[in-house]
Amino acid sequence: MAFLPKILIVDDEPKMCESLRMLLAVKDYEVYTAASGAEARAILQDRHFDVALVDMVMPDTDGHQLMDLINQKDPDTDVIVITGDTSLEFAIGALKRGAYDYLRKPFEFEELLATVENALEQKRLKKENELINAKLEWSESRYGRLVESSPDIIYALDEAGNFTFISNAVERLLCMNREDLISRHYNTIIHEEDREKAKWFFNERRTGERSTTGVELRLISSEACGESKSFEVRHLTIELKSTGVYDRDVADSSKKFLGTYGVARDISDRKRLETQLRHAQKMEAVGTLAGGIAHDFNNLLMGIQGYASLMLLKTDRGHPHHKNLNSIEQLVQNGADLTKQLLGFARDGKYDVKSTNMNEIARDTIRMFGRTKKEISIYEEYEEAIWPVEVDQGQLQQVLLNIFVNAGQAMLGGGDLTLVTKNVNLGAQDARVLGLQPAKYVRISVSDTGVGIEEETRQRIFEPFFTTKEFGHGTGLGLASAYGIIQNHQGTIAVDSQVGQGTTFHIYLPASEKGIKDEKLFFGYDHNDTQTVLLVDDEDVILKVGSQILQELGYTVLTAGSGREALEIYSTYRDEIDIVVLDMIMPGMGGGETYDSIKALKLDVKVLLSSGYSIIGEASAILNRGCQGFIQKPFTMKSFSEKLREILDGENTPMYQNSQLH
Repeated sequence: MAFLPKILIVDDEPKMCESLRMLLAVKDYEVYTAASGAEARAILQDRHFDVALVDMVMPDTDGHQLMDLINQKDPDTDVIVITGDTSLEFAIGALKRGAYDYLRKPFEFEELLATVENALEQKRLKKENELINAKLEWSESRYGRLVESSPDIIYALDEAGNFTFISNAVERLLCMNREDLISRHYNTIIHEEDREKAKWFFNERRTGERSTTGVELRLISSEACGESKSFEVRHLTIELKSTGVYDRDVADSSKKFLGTYGVARDISDRKRLETQLRHAQKMEAVGTLAGGIAHDFNNLLMGIQGYASLMLLKTDRGHPHHKNLNSIEQLVQNGADLTKQLLGFARDGKYDVKSTNMNEIARDTIRMFGRTKKEISIYEEYEEAIWPVEVDQGQLQQVLLNIFVNAGQAMLGGGDLTLVTKNVNLGAQDARVLGLQPAKYVRISVSDTGVGIEEETRQRIFEPFFTTKEFGHGTGLGLASAYGIIQNHQGTIAVDSQVGQGTTFHIYLPASEKGIKDEKLFFGYDHNDTQTVLLVDDEDVILKVGSQILQELGYTVLTAGSGREALEIYSTYRDEIDIVVLDMIMPGMGGGETYDSIKALKLDVKVLLSSGYSIIGEASAILNRGCQGFIQKPFTMKSFSEKLREILDGENTPMYQNSQLH
């Protein structure tokens, strides 16, 4: 009697169950269906299945629980997950939980059939190889085509751990000649740090349920592999399944160990994506904390900046305190720069985004750096027709400076620093390796001839507060903020380095379809008429110093310490108030809700949004609803005045008569 594979379909949609049953029945499979988790459990009580197709979302059962039940009751049943979830995290979770494969709805019948057939073929191959004869003779006529077409490395070892067979996948994955590996010990391809671990698994002696499955090892690749790959791969991470082979039944005490059969599956991309996911989650957590700290710190700096500006306004340049007040302003600016670094790896940390020619930013920055490092020879190569990118120019200059400084510290005795810009069109393969979407990018490459970076350090250089410098000689924020800034611009940074051979940082930024606009200089007007400003902020120090600044600028000032108070004042004085300066983050009624409520009272209200956070995120959403402007705390008296006049006068910005305005 011919063997009929048994397949169980579990889906809470009866039509889906019936459709799949009819399609699979054509292939002479014995198909059972269950429209609920309870029905599936009842069927599983007294039946064995080769393959189970399981919908992960059902009203009465969690798909993961059902998958665990199948794996516990009958580990030989291959579970193929059916899901509408397209996230990579879900797919990795299902595979880690023991799923053989997964299908994303909607799928084609050919895709379903190919997955089921592959599962059945793999099961058949496993069963037949458990009975492999004493001499490990491969039936090439029967299995050769299947083995050689497999993307996995399939191998056999003799009792001493030497290869007696290895599939041609080793040539593609490790760039090693398969014939050269025959009769050589398996340690030839094992990473030296994993050889002790491999000793117990790669040449497995156990069989059946006790044999190795799911063990991760690193294999070394030939140096030639680096030439055929777009990005350097120092080793290949594989998931191993192996089993021991004996000359007779394993239950026979007189059996003799003949060797090992195993399958090594390349999971390098999966591990790389898992690492990227963990790093992204870590950066998001740190970024959220950093954003909150930066917001509160910027409010403190705003108070200091405001009072310093007011004192400078009334202090002659010859006064002994004038220089000290200027120093206070400079220290405030230094503090603001530090919060920008914190917000650099915080979520949505961009400030002033505009279409930019990266050649100009790169050229200006490296030449500024070069003036301080005469012992370093600088080489520049720019793409002639570089694509525009939408970036915060100040932040990109900070990124490049951080990388240049890092390169300079790696070449204390001098060396070569090379800057190259290039238009690149990333295909699916290269984009996936970088964690990007296939698209057009501008790549900025910075190479040095310094000491290089060890592998362990390279894995951590973008972590906040990680530094290899002595205590007190580095904050560990430079490269972390650089990485965060580029991530916030939907790009990434890749690092290629070897100890003693220098380092190259590759920055990828998405190309923009927008053209680059020339900056225009506008001249405004000197307004003598008194105008009224409603200043809204939950911080008393901001209200006090802001009121004094506005009064010095000639405005009449109304203040509100909350969104609700601002709404009450605006309801009473809407015809007298010319502009509202509105804090974005306030307890109770926040800036967004306050803006919407005020705009409901007067559609053409003029509002300047103010915050210790960046313009991206909630501020951007408020601006998109019609808010006229944004100013980042801490701001100077001069920039505050400019922004107010820019909004009050339309497109025009003011000419300043008072040279002492800061």
